[in-house]
Amino acid sequence: MKVDFAVVCDYALVDQFGKLSVLGVFQHIWVAEFPTVHPRLHLVIRLKGTRTEIGKHDIKISLLDDEDQEIINGEGKVNLPEPPAGVLEVETGAVLAFDVPFRKPGQYRFVIQVDNESQTVVPINVSKGRQPPPPAQGAN
Repeated sequence: MKVDFAVVCDYALVDQFGKLSVLGVFQHIWVAEFPTVHPRLHLVIRLKGTRTEIGKHDIKISLLDDEDQEIINGEGKVNLPEPPAGVLEVETGAVLAFDVPFRKPGQYRFVIQVDNESQTVVPINVSKGRQPPPPAQGAN
């Protein structure tokens, strides 16, 4: 089983038929100050496999900083369902939501493993940004 794609976004869900809906894909986060917590970051993963890979598979996710220090981690199982007759390739989606602490600016990355095999890396760059400009005032 392989990761078909993985992205970080503002919001995502998997419907009752397994269809993924993904909103606000990004790779850069601007924050006002450090340390900070980015609320409700969604990591979306779509896995593909063959009929021979139907069943439960181990998945492990780690968020590492640019010094390879682990910020958060999680592990669990993902189920690759049996497809209808005649379908050879099977897919399933996973959506994980995190409140992510960032203690400093830099490059971060989600490392995704399936069945103890490294599959993919999803990068995130976190920077200190300027305050947004004040709202425009109406003409007098």
